[in-house]
Amino acid sequence: MRIIAAIVLLGLLMATPANAAPGGGYVALGDSYASGPGIPDQTGLPAGCTRSNHNYPSLLAQWLHLRNFTDVSCGGARTVDMTAPQQVQGGTNPAQFTALKKDTSLVTVMIGGNDIGFGEILATCGRLAAQDPAGNPCEQHYKATGKDELAARVAAVGPKIAAVLDGIRQRSPRAHIVVVGYLRILPAQGSCFPQVPFATGDGPYFDGIGQLLNRQLATQARRHGASFVNPYAFSSGHDACQPPDRKWVEGLNPTSPAAPMHPNAKGMLVVAALAVPSILLG
Repeated sequence: MRIIAAIVLLGLLMATPANAAPGGGYVALGDSYASGPGIPDQTGLPAGCTRSNHNYPSLLAQWLHLRNFTDVSCGGARTVDMTAPQQVQGGTNPAQFTALKKDTSLVTVMIGGNDIGFGEILATCGRLAAQDPAGNPCEQHYKATGKDELAARVAAVGPKIAAVLDGIRQRSPRAHIVVVGYLRILPAQGSCFPQVPFATGDGPYFDGIGQLLNRQLATQARRHGASFVNPYAFSSGHDACQPPDRKWVEGLNPTSPAAPMHPNAKGMLVVAALAVPSILLG
């Protein structure tokens, strides 16, 4: 945590409204790993978007005194929900791009996990792990045709991320765009069934898919003139299998206020801290 604290301190020392988000303000786009389900305090409408006022966008807005902050991140969001309304419990989240203005000066976006079927993968791997907790039944399932289905899904999400970044640029041509990657969920080796519903042999497979998705996000950010924040690189030893005081992502039965298999408040703090240099230094 020393490096994270140093980054936060650097950001706080350097932060001013002028160099952080001049003009039109800050818009946060994304899915539940941006919105912060279960993290106190849940705020905003519709309630089904599960936004926390301690998610990483809110922390950035607070630390860097970002003006005209608008958080439209929403649990379950996919790339299609950037341009189309999303139905959630308690109402409808407007298309997230409606928050973008011509003079918007900063946009953060975390998207792609639901496009590759994060929820479906968890359900499938959990069901199969119960039958063979020491094996790799989930990997076998997704490679049954001789090809890696999940790797193919990550490849297919690339053009969708590209379209999102192009859409942001079209609507907010002066914005500094920051693409935010995902935290590590499982350790590089092994798992912790049933705390996390993956068989021991499937932990490395899922971890590899997570890294592949982040590399795809990084590639698209680079190609489209955006910055990329990679929390994965700092997440070793802080996955959902770790003790409560070390983990940044919760397991199936959270030990701190957060949704299962999602970042907790510490995880959000880390992501926000890592994003500070990308915002301030470009």
